[in-house]
Amino acid sequence: MGDTPSSLQSRLIERTGMLVEALPFMRRYSGQTIVVKFGGHAMGEPEYVASFAADIALLDQVGARPVVVHGGGPQIGEMLTKLEIKSNFVDGLRVTDEATISVVEMVLAGGINKALVAAIAGAGGRAVGISGKDGGLIRARKLLGKSRAEGSAIEQAVDLGFVGEPEQINTDVLNALNAGNLIPVVAPVGSDAAGETYNINADTAAGAIAAALGATRMLMLTDVAGVLDRDGELISELTVSQAEALIRDGTVSGGMIPKVETCINAVLGGAEAAVIMDGRAPHALLVELFTEHGMGTFINAD
Repeated sequence: MGDTPSSLQSRLIERTGMLVEALPFMRRYSGQTIVVKFGGHAMGEPEYVASFAADIALLDQVGARPVVVHGGGPQIGEMLTKLEIKSNFVDGLRVTDEATISVVEMVLAGGINKALVAAIAGAGGRAVGISGKDGGLIRARKLLGKSRAEGSAIEQAVDLGFVGEPEQINTDVLNALNAGNLIPVVAPVGSDAAGETYNINADTAAGAIAAALGATRMLMLTDVAGVLDRDGELISELTVSQAEALIRDGTVSGGMIPKVETCINAVLGGAEAAVIMDGRAPHALLVELFTEHGMGTFINAD
């Protein structure tokens, strides 16, 4: 049974009200750079990818300048398993030898990157897939891990192989794409001065790019709602100093520490604000940017 004229009219009025609410925010972000890190298990679910792609296409269509940086840890793990290449982790970072870096680059800059580009195109956006190696976008340096022997408080450096961190971001590459009304979709693989390839954590890459671009927002889409307090309740807003205090007192722990630290570094490096949010929520980007209350944890300068 279809809608009655009155119920249909009520629904249309409600939708119109949502558009009216969103208009000031659309104006706010027109011409502004929004760096979005997309990763976690949402990347493996077609409905989440389709929702994300639609959000990115809409951001572009209302005049914002989105830059997408994606991860792909689960997909890399699946491919390494298929190829019978063993993986070891130190502090959440994959130890990457020559065989592994070849697979990492193939999965990140190949299958995942082009699938996201295709999804955004299917939603009406014009995206271009690149890696951090293209145009010297991400100059990387080797990253050393740290480990402790059981029962010891002494940290020791661990060689992670071809794992790197951003040393310099060439924003000309991204600005050129944006100037051509193209949406950059970045695979977090970089190279050093000698041309050696390095696997870079996607969160870290997104934070460095957001800082270098002076992005209005850096949105980190994850598998969690945001930063939680000791009672498990979402903290909607934090300053940098408050976020640092939560790390020191143990409220922020485990895998959330590097995510919060990435947001802090992005803000201190030049981004206006960063948000940690659940990428599995339907149209999470639009809720965060185009509604009064948003979602996730908003982190800005003191």
